[in-house]
Amino acid sequence: MTIRTLIVDDEKLAIQGLQLRLEKFEDVEVIGTCANGREAIRSIKTEKPDLVFLDIQMPGFDGFSVVKGVMEIEPPLFVFVTAFEEHAIRAFEANAVNYLMKPVDEDKLADTIERVRVRMAEKRSAEEAEKLKNVLNEVAPDAAEEFAEGDGESTDRYEKLINIKDRGQIFRVEIETIEHIEAAGDYMCIYTGDNSLILRETMKDLERRLDPRKFQRVHRSTIVNLDQVRQVKPHTNGECFLVLESGAEVKVSRSYRDVVARFVH
Repeated sequence: MTIRTLIVDDEKLAIQGLQLRLEKFEDVEVIGTCANGREAIRSIKTEKPDLVFLDIQMPGFDGFSVVKGVMEIEPPLFVFVTAFEEHAIRAFEANAVNYLMKPVDEDKLADTIERVRVRMAEKRSAEEAEKLKNVLNEVAPDAAEEFAEGDGESTDRYEKLINIKDRGQIFRVEIETIEHIEAAGDYMCIYTGDNSLILRETMKDLERRLDPRKFQRVHRSTIVNLDQVRQVKPHTNGECFLVLESGAEVKVSRSYRDVVARFVH
């Protein structure tokens, strides 16, 4: 699977440096470079890259304007590259795969490319599944029903390990050890039995990476690992609390009560 990549930056040295770092990734093909936002919008619409490394501060159209400028088409994956950390929150609000500081760290770049691979694999798997469903609906309706019933049962596409940078360190966390996750804006608080870590990612993006048969949202801002649930404690107004393996308690709102009831007996 080749990742067709576009680099957008008004600094030639920054483009050259990133191109050099990307050479070690055999599946990354740099199909072009752009020096400003307007040029980037034209190139994205004509070349249709899979991935765009996008500088934020550029003359004329900045990086966020580029993202807005291609929303009428199916946009590529974006990675923001900048020297200014204060743009981090807006970058993730724009649903970026990642946010890299200049000069780009090789380990962080490797982690970013791996995230891109996962995103692209998920997208292509979904597209292939949809194509197969459409064909089956036309030629074999009964088989299509069976396919729909079994759809999504494979756990292969969900991550087993997640890298989290917190407090200047990178933690490699096994997904099954996560007890629950709480949203704090565009940051996720990841709780394991003996630790809590901050992940810079949106709830929506993180949910795509987790097996929905194990991880269920029980509140607007809370996801729980159902394998870690040890007790259900009824509460007032139709709400309840889940007691987890560590003893922590997580509130389940009424709107998510039925979801939890299907899994917890």
